[in-house]
Amino acid sequence: MEKLMIRGGQPLNGKVTISGAKNSAVALIPAAILADSLVTIDNIPNISDVDILIDILQDLGAIVTYENGTLTIDSANMKSKPMTSGKVKDLRASYYLMGALLAKFKEAQIGLPGGCNLGPRPIDQHIKGFQSLGANVSNETGYLQLKAEELKGAKIFLDVVSVGATINIMLAAAKANGLTIIENAAKEPEIIDVATLLTSMGVKITGVGTDIIKIQGKELLSGCRHSIIPDRIEAGTFMILAAATAGDIVVDNVIPKHLESLSAKLRELGAIIEENEDSIRVMGQSFYSPVDIKTLPYPGFPTDLQQPFTSILTKAEGTSIVTDNIYSSRFKHIDELRRMGANVKVDGRSAIVEGPTVLQGTKVKATDLRAGASLVVAGLMADGITEISDIYHIERGYEQLESKLIGLGASIWRIEEEV
Repeated sequence: MEKLMIRGGQPLNGKVTISGAKNSAVALIPAAILADSLVTIDNIPNISDVDILIDILQDLGAIVTYENGTLTIDSANMKSKPMTSGKVKDLRASYYLMGALLAKFKEAQIGLPGGCNLGPRPIDQHIKGFQSLGANVSNETGYLQLKAEELKGAKIFLDVVSVGATINIMLAAAKANGLTIIENAAKEPEIIDVATLLTSMGVKITGVGTDIIKIQGKELLSGCRHSIIPDRIEAGTFMILAAATAGDIVVDNVIPKHLESLSAKLRELGAIIEENEDSIRVMGQSFYSPVDIKTLPYPGFPTDLQQPFTSILTKAEGTSIVTDNIYSSRFKHIDELRRMGANVKVDGRSAIVEGPTVLQGTKVKATDLRAGASLVVAGLMADGITEISDIYHIERGYEQLESKLIGLGASIWRIEEEV
């Protein structure tokens, strides 16, 4: 095991190029197996979540090659077989294999997904969708068994807005007989990305980006080539880093519209934001005003940026309140920030941050992916050296994080963790 070492106190300056979206990649890769010929996906991020998905597809018999950010998937010889343990337990997004395998083979046996422990994240809306399409779903010991004689289009109302359920139902409906209508659908850019791939395969989809999505299923789907959208969460993390370190960073290869909620809050904080066609420049300042944020489904403030943003609020003059309306337990980074001297307390779904506080480098632990990102932000703000353990969480979602940070002037390196 390795640890990440950060010497803080240096403003970050320069340009950083954003990778393909992690949250798109983990859905597009399962979606690709629906095609009856070769699918090529460009701009795939080199992260551990992608590696796990590639291993799972190869275990199922797919021929997968991955080189220089381009992934090719040939699913012609894939077989449906039980995946009740092992790699699927390491990856939350393995649940997308449920919809994809159900559509392709009319059956699936998949272990309940793992990934970051963010408290209860039920998949009841996924199951509701599969059942509405005609699948029988049974919860066995530690895994779900899905089976259908035939999948038929249906009208499905999601009781809560769910990105995962929206995408999973889209995958299952892609080869279903007839029209599927998803009401109260999520609107995230990653859903549009998946719909673009499915449309290129031959599925007719309308209403993507609204709360009503219509999918006309098609039995035979063709191969295609697709390029993933930029990762708005990685982009947002670097925008926060620019502001947190009083730096000046051009975040390149982004879609500014995807980041409007974050840009608004950074401006409210006191940072200077300049938007261009495919880049955003963030200029940090020495004084910040307190800001309240509430996470909401897109286009609201993203829950995946709540933790990194909490770190910067320790610099604000006054009281800031961070409320997470998506995940009730997404505050495990708070204990680690306290170790660094932050004056923060958790009250239900909210974290109350009193500032300004000068953070001090110390030993901390990444408890999940975005908590790890928040500690990187804190470490680069802090006086002294911060030592972050369990960095495998961070590797799940950030491609070449250290080299990108070094390119911006950060002092960051790895050491072997003592056993």
